[in-house]
Amino acid sequence: MPDTISRRTLIELGLAGASAAIAGRAVAQPAVLPAPRNPAALPDGEKIGFAVVGLGKLALGQIIPGLRNATGAKLVAVVSGHPDKARRIAAENGLPADAIYGYAEYDRIAQDPRIQVVYIVLPNSMHADYSIRALKAGKHVLCEKPMATSVADAEAMIAAAKVAKRQLMIAYRCHYEPLNLEVMRRMRSGALGKPRIVVTNMGRQSDLSDPSDAWRLDMAMSGGGALADMGIYGVNAARYILDEEPREVRAWAQTDRSDPRFRTVEDVIAWQFRFPSGAIANGSTSFSYQGTMGYQIFCEHGKITAEPGAFYGGNHLTIDGIGGDREPKIREIDQFAREMDWMADVVRGRAPMVSPGEEGLQDMRLMHAILESVRQGGATVKTDWGYRRAHDPAAVVDVPRPV
Repeated sequence: MPDTISRRTLIELGLAGASAAIAGRAVAQPAVLPAPRNPAALPDGEKIGFAVVGLGKLALGQIIPGLRNATGAKLVAVVSGHPDKARRIAAENGLPADAIYGYAEYDRIAQDPRIQVVYIVLPNSMHADYSIRALKAGKHVLCEKPMATSVADAEAMIAAAKVAKRQLMIAYRCHYEPLNLEVMRRMRSGALGKPRIVVTNMGRQSDLSDPSDAWRLDMAMSGGGALADMGIYGVNAARYILDEEPREVRAWAQTDRSDPRFRTVEDVIAWQFRFPSGAIANGSTSFSYQGTMGYQIFCEHGKITAEPGAFYGGNHLTIDGIGGDREPKIREIDQFAREMDWMADVVRGRAPMVSPGEEGLQDMRLMHAILESVRQGGATVKTDWGYRRAHDPAAVVDVPRPV
């Protein structure tokens, strides 16, 4: 794997290569099936219109292609600070000239009835401003993770959505991805016994010469370097795997400040969450180690390994334990299309909000607690804020069969 691989490229390699109690309960089967199992594309006029804000690697490589594959969502506008690029992308997707917005006229989206959802794909420090302005313009918002760079900004986004009476969803695509849903359901079944240890490792090598990495290595723009970019996958995964919230965390960092990449952000961060059930989650992230996006779960009577577990495709699951398939076959889907179709169904009132702003806020608080523990040399930081997700993905998200 190249040393200068980006997060987006790391996840893309997967495309080429490859709310019950935790134990003693029946498998959590989907209780709500808002989308048909074999969904046919809606007529174009009935699809929910999305405006994509920011035309970087993720938007061009995954989100816009995902909208082409979506059954109930479609691209209706683009917002970019690069007029030539915006015109090219608009032309490639059959959008008229008046569906192209620069940042200077962004607020004009309030007068555009074609736009129902705004997908924010900007550097983290810009999420709050552009999300709040979209909500004030009367639009629903799907925002990339992490949802902001501060807890205060995340809270302001949630407040703005409530005032506007619009939906705010954070782009936790693993909540809608087949492998992770399979893991969640296996864990809810209790078949492998009580979970004892969860281990998540999410990181890669970074490169300051790559513009998409340069802002991620800037604390003001990213809000946390590798922790905000890659570590958030592990923070969120430990929570949805166990279906509970940590009550405390300890964390440590190892950073070479002579490395120009780490002038303002930490490099290697390791943390330990303690959960009310007694389970412990050990996580790590780094912008200077071999690329990985995997996790392991050690239970009383078995072990689950997802390696990789959070790629855009090519994820692999191994289960060692009592009975069942050791390597269950996981159906591949367009994860971004599924995520945006789910948001479209939320807007229609056909699906519950699985990844609300409150979910993003919880991760923001936990990441800030990790950094606070690092600042205190590994001191224990309490994290029991009383949050509980409204909908367990394992219980409500159904993965449609291919048409």
